[in-house]
Amino acid sequence: MSGVLALTEVGLPLAALGGGAAYARVKAPALYWSAVGLPIAAARFSVTYGSTMDACGLTVAPSSLRVAIMRATTRREIRPVPPRIRRIRPTTTGLTVRLRLAPGQEPADLLASAERLRHAWGVHSVHVEVVKPGVVELRMTGYDVLRKVRMPRTSPTGELVVPVALREDGTAFVRNYRAVPHALTLGTTLSGKSMYLRNLIAELARTEVALVGIDCKRGVEQAPFASRLTALATDPEMASDLLDRLVELMEERYDLIRSYQSIPSAVPSEEITSDVWGLPAKLRPVPVVLLVDEVAELFMAATRKDEERRDRMVTQLIRLAQLGRAAHIYVEACGQRFGAELGKGATMLRAQLTGRVVHRVNDKATAEMGLGDVSPDAVFAATQIPPDLPGVAVAGDSSGGWSRIRTPHLTLAQAAAICRANAHRTPVIDQLERFRPYVPPTATVPPKPSFPPHFSASPITE
Repeated sequence: MSGVLALTEVGLPLAALGGGAAYARVKAPALYWSAVGLPIAAARFSVTYGSTMDACGLTVAPSSLRVAIMRATTRREIRPVPPRIRRIRPTTTGLTVRLRLAPGQEPADLLASAERLRHAWGVHSVHVEVVKPGVVELRMTGYDVLRKVRMPRTSPTGELVVPVALREDGTAFVRNYRAVPHALTLGTTLSGKSMYLRNLIAELARTEVALVGIDCKRGVEQAPFASRLTALATDPEMASDLLDRLVELMEERYDLIRSYQSIPSAVPSEEITSDVWGLPAKLRPVPVVLLVDEVAELFMAATRKDEERRDRMVTQLIRLAQLGRAAHIYVEACGQRFGAELGKGATMLRAQLTGRVVHRVNDKATAEMGLGDVSPDAVFAATQIPPDLPGVAVAGDSSGGWSRIRTPHLTLAQAAAICRANAHRTPVIDQLERFRPYVPPTATVPPKPSFPPHFSASPITE
């Protein structure tokens, strides 16, 4: 009897602990990783690091000096040398290890073995990030961070730098308009493209920028953000006029730069600039972000008159994408389908849009149009996005780097509330004033009485 009681006293807590761990692994993976997964992964990494690197072919022969010292001081077997560990840092989503590459190695060697390292150390994924020449970081994630998006507490900050989504390595995906001025976002219906744009607008609304929208679906996507929009076009005819005004604004800003350059006596040679970033803060105009919700609508034409307007709109949009960065004007083009069959200028426009974000698409040609010049692996990853994970996308740029991302869920009401709360940040630009959207006054609901109204108990008689 005493043995049964002892077994019960020990077995029941162990069973409860195991059941709780299994439940947390499914329902609260971050908690499970911090309590169970991280210690196990760290111990496995420490014990098997040398043998794993050797098995993956990530070791090199030791230097002659090292060999001579070891022969003189010890009798141990001389083994190949793996990359030297500089730092191990645990995170809420995984483990970050900084390595100093051995002579003759390059980051591509580790990148090619990332899948084998993942299985060897029992983690969800392993990503290789170059810190500086000869130093790389292995960013290991303990669970699928894209299954339930939680943005990191700290994200890169700066002027025109806004976090938009979460990368699969647990870091924030940011739109840095100074590094990547223009971008193309693609995705079919219910793929999360609108959610991505909604998060982008909500984050930009908190900064000192002018938001200009083109939404040819009668404004149904961008009208809720009217309180934060400096200008909004809701049909192709308005869009054509708006693009003309933006080009005129861009030309005026170039004139401002030229006028600043033409005073050599007042401007030191080291301060001569070719864009607005070199202007003094008091002269620098407000940044303008152009948000095109469905770029294919600008290419559609049914009549001869529509064709002329289309050619003009596409030409003006290409000019903004080619020359707008130096004038503080940035283009965010979104669409469901984008290809050369849209017409003249489509391929030229795509060439100017450095950033690429591709959600789930209906055809491989759209993924190739968005990511084909980035990486063939990125195209394959975009075609493998499942329909039950809206918001998952593949983000890349012209440098060839890419990663899977997912935007956090943000309702339309929440995004509209953020825009209303930051309506005071909406700048006034004279050239775009006629396109300023109408913002209806907020309806006020009369307060309810503290006490119910008093009614007479006696019948009313005439």
